[in-house]
Amino acid sequence: MEPSAPITQDVMTFPRKETPSDKINLVGLTRDALRQTLIDNGTPEKQAKMRAGQIWQWIYQWGVRDFAEMTNLAKDYRAMLAEKFEVRVPEVVSKQVSEDGTRKYLVRIDGGHEVEVVYIPEEGRGTLCVSSQVGCTLTCSFCHTGTQKLVRNLTAGEIVGQVMMARDDLNEWPEKGAPKDETRLLSNIVLMGMGEPLYNFENVRDAMKIVMDAEGIQLGRRRITLSTSGVVPEIHRTAQEIGCLLAVSFHATTDETRDVLVPINKKWNIEKLLEALREYPKATNSERITFEYVMLKDVNDTDEDAHRLVKLLDGIPAKVNLIPFNEWPGAPYKRSSNNRIRAFATILMQAGYASPIRTPRGEDIMAACGQLKSATERARKSRKEILREAGQAI
Repeated sequence: MEPSAPITQDVMTFPRKETPSDKINLVGLTRDALRQTLIDNGTPEKQAKMRAGQIWQWIYQWGVRDFAEMTNLAKDYRAMLAEKFEVRVPEVVSKQVSEDGTRKYLVRIDGGHEVEVVYIPEEGRGTLCVSSQVGCTLTCSFCHTGTQKLVRNLTAGEIVGQVMMARDDLNEWPEKGAPKDETRLLSNIVLMGMGEPLYNFENVRDAMKIVMDAEGIQLGRRRITLSTSGVVPEIHRTAQEIGCLLAVSFHATTDETRDVLVPINKKWNIEKLLEALREYPKATNSERITFEYVMLKDVNDTDEDAHRLVKLLDGIPAKVNLIPFNEWPGAPYKRSSNNRIRAFATILMQAGYASPIRTPRGEDIMAACGQLKSATERARKSRKEILREAGQAI
């Protein structure tokens, strides 16, 4: 029987913590940075690599936050660690659980900013949707997150900390001495939350290296999918330095439409984007690039669009995720009908492309794709402003 997280239809709000301490937070440091930080704070250089490895395992393999529990370290050394360092992850402010079991967390990071993180349980897997920025700079007109301004990039610690926070909530850290459990409630990560991951490349890379580390959280690179709207210069670098699967927020088959839906297209248009994807070194039939395509009524959902998409994908190992538009207050678009989405999918499938229609998850708690938005950072826009930016008549 597959493990499952308890499902409770509720909203839990947690007490707010005081301002974080001035201790050095070890979460998110690379192995080299952790070693150097220990040396800078009194650990003998000859011991530093071993000590860093021990602390790394305690934090990321076992989920331990209290230095006193790191029992293979000397007692006086543990006391020194507790005096100078801390193991801190983002603070859960509230948690909502959807009727379908999807969990949406509002978490606070340094500076009092808040981001949303979503956990989606499915048969045989559980996917965590992780944020990489507070807000977003891309202003995609169909996306709720895009209606709020970019505040700042998340640090590597704040990104990997979202994974650690979710494992806390799912009670999924292994027990020392217990038999190894191969089943994972949190088995996959998608960098599809708030923000454009490739505009925060170094922090995303360092966080995912911790997630993939064999002595860390131990998720394979093929269990991580990074979604980009098309930051062309960083696409090749993603394959080289992270090696994860790639997804592209595509959503249109002409530059005219994509300029409105995904404004980054004005900088790197469809031709430039597809050229970079054709050269993506990880793209093979076993590691296809996922093209995300949100279905918008009378905007991008015609048979002609489907046939154009088939031509554009020629030569790229690809699959297409068709996403029924998840509506949000003031949205300037409507969801395509089920019949229209099925007709679109049929054209793609007949051309040989897998084109699953995504089942919306967590809509009742605004946790579905394109709906994430942190309440404290809202750029409050009127419906008229949103329509104007979407290029629609008022």
